Amino acid sequence: MVATTQQKPEAEKKKVDDKKGKPEPKKEEMTEEDQKLEEDLNLLVQRLSEPDTSLYKPSLETMRSLIRASTTSMTSVPKPLKFMRPHYNKMKEIYTSIAAPEVKKLCADIISVLAMTSDERTDTINYRILGSHEPIGDWGHEYVRHLAMEMSEEWKKEGTSDARKAELLQLTQDIVSHHMKHNAEVEACDLLIEIERLDLLVTYVQEVDHQRVCLYILSCAPLTPDPDNIILIRTALQLYLKFNRYLEAVRCAIMVNDVPKVHEIFAKATDPLLRKQMAILLGRHQIFLDYEGAEDSDALSELNSNAHLYEYFHSLARELDIMEPKTPEGIYKSHLEHSRPFGNSSQPDSTRMNLAAALVNGFVNCGFGVDKMMAETEEASRWFYKNKEYGMLTAAASQGLIWRWDIDTGLAQCDRFLYINDDYIKAGTLLAIGIISSGIQDACDPASALLLDHVQSERPIMRVGSILGLGLAYANSKRETVTKNEERGVIFELKKVLSDQKPSATPEVKGLAGLSLGLILVGTADAEAAMEMLQALMDKSETELTDPNMRFLALGIALIFLQTQDKSDVFVESLRSLPDPFGAMVSTLVEVCAYAGTGNVLKIQKLLHLCSEHYETPVAEKKTTSTRAGRGNPSATPARAAAPGAAAGTATPAPTGTPAVVPGAPRRDGAAPSATPAAPGSADASATDATPAPPAKPDLSSQQAIAVLGIGLIAMGDDIGSQMALRMFGHLIRYGEPVIRRAVPLALSLLSVSNPQLNILETLSKFSHDSDPDTAHNAIFAMGLVGAGTNNARLVAMLRNLASYHYKDQVSLMLVRIAQGLTHLGKGTMTLNPWHSDRQLLSPSALASLLSICYCFLDANNTVLNSRQHYLLYTLVLAMQPRMLTTLIEDEMKPGSLKQLNVSVRVGQAVDVVAQAGKPKTITGFQTHTTPVLLAHGERAELANDECKFKFKKHKLDEILLSDIPVTPHLEGLVILKKNPEYQPVVVSSKK
Repeated sequence: MVATTQQKPEAEKKKVDDKKGKPEPKKEEMTEEDQKLEEDLNLLVQRLSEPDTSLYKPSLETMRSLIRASTTSMTSVPKPLKFMRPHYNKMKEIYTSIAAPEVKKLCADIISVLAMTSDERTDTINYRILGSHEPIGDWGHEYVRHLAMEMSEEWKKEGTSDARKAELLQLTQDIVSHHMKHNAEVEACDLLIEIERLDLLVTYVQEVDHQRVCLYILSCAPLTPDPDNIILIRTALQLYLKFNRYLEAVRCAIMVNDVPKVHEIFAKATDPLLRKQMAILLGRHQIFLDYEGAEDSDALSELNSNAHLYEYFHSLARELDIMEPKTPEGIYKSHLEHSRPFGNSSQPDSTRMNLAAALVNGFVNCGFGVDKMMAETEEASRWFYKNKEYGMLTAAASQGLIWRWDIDTGLAQCDRFLYINDDYIKAGTLLAIGIISSGIQDACDPASALLLDHVQSERPIMRVGSILGLGLAYANSKRETVTKNEERGVIFELKKVLSDQKPSATPEVKGLAGLSLGLILVGTADAEAAMEMLQALMDKSETELTDPNMRFLALGIALIFLQTQDKSDVFVESLRSLPDPFGAMVSTLVEVCAYAGTGNVLKIQKLLHLCSEHYETPVAEKKTTSTRAGRGNPSATPARAAAPGAAAGTATPAPTGTPAVVPGAPRRDGAAPSATPAAPGSADASATDATPAPPAKPDLSSQQAIAVLGIGLIAMGDDIGSQMALRMFGHLIRYGEPVIRRAVPLALSLLSVSNPQLNILETLSKFSHDSDPDTAHNAIFAMGLVGAGTNNARLVAMLRNLASYHYKDQVSLMLVRIAQGLTHLGKGTMTLNPWHSDRQLLSPSALASLLSICYCFLDANNTVLNSRQHYLLYTLVLAMQPRMLTTLIEDEMKPGSLKQLNVSVRVGQAVDVVAQAGKPKTITGFQTHTTPVLLAHGERAELANDECKFKFKKHKLDEILLSDIPVTPHLEGLVILKKNPEYQPVVVSSKK
């Protein structure tokens, strides 16, 4: 061993000697041209060091021409800059010694370019400002990029004077101007976003590239924090207005929920077809306006009110040959379910199954105006009376789904049940009238005429039907009938209910009034209405606030601030004054709603932090007391012991909203999970031995459930955020409290509404077999939301297997049936997805409806599944929209009116073309269909006219001219076509 250790240093020494002996690697051999260039540059620098000032200018000019002649490449430094790098400090000294102003500026220009290879951070900018201000592009594109890179750093430095900022701004304008002229619009936008001066962009954008710039800005909006995202959208709006692109401008105004701006754009647009398309877009987004004073006010009101939507939908149904009504059994296909050897133990005619059948019948035949259960009065009555009390209300309300959008026929059908003696059926019929009118604004306002009479009724059940009906009928409406602050004004009448002291003003009635006000005023940030609801909550005692119906007042406040972002900040703080845990839950709910669909990462981080908190439940004095209390008493929940060794969980499931111990679940307090219950006296013994426990934190688990839902709600704005949220939910489901686990399936469904992605379906399928019944219930309903209106075969098979699995559990089986009905929503022609117009617009009323139903399922045992409030499932109607493309054209026989025209369209998967060069294809893997046609999630359509004229330029296909061109760039829903003025029909000549 000793010998080897002595040999090592000698060997190392020998290696070192060998290295010394070896000649150093030769420098890279230069060509004769390079050697001459280096010598010339050295000579020029030497001349600048000499006292003869007359040589300075020609030397600098020669140096400038040599540097400019070199090709700037991304992969290597140009030779002149490489050879000049050793002389960089020398050139700076020369600059200070030069006296002549012109020569000094020329020298500054050269130093500015040389600074690209130096380590000095801002010399490129500093010497550019001191230079002669020649056109910035003369030094090459790489120089301009370098300036832009340094600009963002320099601009953000603290203590920059106003004079310095003015110099930098002038340079920025030069850079942006150069980028715009050289097809580098993306770099120009990035620079202006960095220095927060996006207003300058409007000056430099030309008509030829405004579409590309606006597309990039709008795609950046979800990735930027507020208020920058609003600034981006408003800049795009200004650009569209600059080039008279009024329809796109309206879309931007809708994104920021600026209704006055929509009116202003309408006034500027003169093309009647364009105005009609704008009215259709607003109708799809469910923003209903008054058009009094406009020349074509009647036509615009008709299109904006969706009055003819049912006709176009029926046309699609006839084209697809699906007008034949379906029965619930035809959807369940019970004969295909795995049969039990000893028969099915659930009664075929149980109350919950009848209720599910009524809902499924409504969902499947939604909007078709024909079914097999409600068509005949006697048959319908017999069906209603199979249910009890509130079940009759829900069954009667399902009529509204059948005649959805068709006000004339629907009201005539509902009228049959308004004069019978049973209040529950009458209340359900009132709710049905609201459902028929939702998304439709008839000039006669039949909904307010019929429903307002019952808002102040002496019978609570009549108030329930009429109040929720009004909320659905006038969701997001901005018309005077709704907003007028006087008797018979819808909002005015609903506000009166909040302070009503009549015996019929039950907590249920007041809660629904709050929810309806939230739906009507969704996204308006109406502080007055929100204050009235807050006042109603403040008047309640802490005990009264535990009533589940008070949660709907909280939801109403939150919906008023939906997507308003920072406008909600003041109100969020004032809500914290309410007693915990209610106050914490409401403030989180409002904050979550304010940033819904924005993809705001900072808010998601805050919500994740809330989810990581652990709340201890108070230790029960005696275990026997807690077990005796049973399910009915929410206070007697299974408790965690304060001392590590005394943990004991009971087998009784905790009511929703209170954390419980799941046997074998990971414990956050560091104690090992207890497999067996502790002895009855052990908890007492440990409690007496231990030091006095600190005061228990309030149980804010309801706030955590809202936080989980909020992550899904905020992240649904962009694809990357949704994928990140999926991973987070995986962690929450493994390590979160039971209350968090119950909320995760609902949050997953919000990320992928009407878009059955395989990974989400598999996850939900796993949770639908969970040992915790609340988690399983939420997962089953979430599967319905994820597959709504898709007829997805895999999901249909999953639900059929679930029906066999849950055959003994009536509640789970009812939810499986409802999920089956949602999967076949409108026989596969509808969607619940709130995004539309090429996934750029988020419909506030559709989002409000999805949030409302998911919020109800957070406490399902006290709301949707308590055999009373299953009518809350009808809040989903606001999100139900046909996913069709129908093309219209002006009727030559009736000028001013539109008629349906069937044309060829190509339907394929949408391709992201943001910031791509040239004119890339927007769809891939397309098929050609004739309108009307169904569009699935993620699909896009473009016109494919058979009559095309090919213009050839230098033997290349230049463009294709269509006989009809769409008024809107996004082919979705109802699209108006107009004749192409440049079109010339193809003349086919045949040989004689």
